[in-house]
Amino acid sequence: MINCLVVDDEPLACDIIEDYISKIPFLNLYKSLQSPIEALSLVQEDKIDLVFLDVQMPELTGIQFLKIANGKCKTILTTAYPQYALEGYEHNVVDYLLKPIAFDRFYKAAQKAQDLINNNPSQNLVTITETTAAPQTFSHDFIFVKTEYKIQKIYLDDILFIEGLKDYISIYTKTERIITLQSMKKIDEALPNHLFVRVHKSYIVALDKIESIERSRIIIGDKIIPIGDTHRDYFYKMIEDKNI
Repeated sequence: MINCLVVDDEPLACDIIEDYISKIPFLNLYKSLQSPIEALSLVQEDKIDLVFLDVQMPELTGIQFLKIANGKCKTILTTAYPQYALEGYEHNVVDYLLKPIAFDRFYKAAQKAQDLINNNPSQNLVTITETTAAPQTFSHDFIFVKTEYKIQKIYLDDILFIEGLKDYISIYTKTERIITLQSMKKIDEALPNHLFVRVHKSYIVALDKIESIERSRIIIGDKIIPIGDTHRDYFYKMIEDKNI
């Protein structure tokens, strides 16, 4: 039985991975944590065989976690950001799962970890598969997001605004609407803050796509976007900084 630790600051992501672990007979959920620092102490005590580790976390990133853990256990990275895949493999991660994670893909990663933990030499060579090939061409001019059937490249200049739904976000571009399982917090962190600004708990806008601002509302095309009270001061400061 493989003792597993889930480390992710998003409760929904933890719930999904916990459910997947419960369905695999050779995995045992030791604990699920939102704090990577607390998780490190368990790893250092040699209580954990395998960690399902998020990359973007406020206290400590997944890459920093790997450096500190220094190979004390096997790790599978779970994240919505494909650009970290190659760096993850430099730290000998077992696999790299892009959110939203399908169960069959999760199961394959778990099997790979089982083979490595059981010292099967045929699994010691890590291959970058189609789900991790995209980061090789990552650029700050675009992002990758995983939709239901594919990983899609989106140029930052094409994004008009982003709307947060219950468990998903909708990215509105000049030509289409793209839906992906993602939190507003994480997409906000991934976007350059001189180009995009959070104006409401449910909206991020591209500053250069704003056509007008009327009565605490932003107009982009035929869309009217509200400015939330908690974001108002920062938003207007951004606008003032760009005034001539």
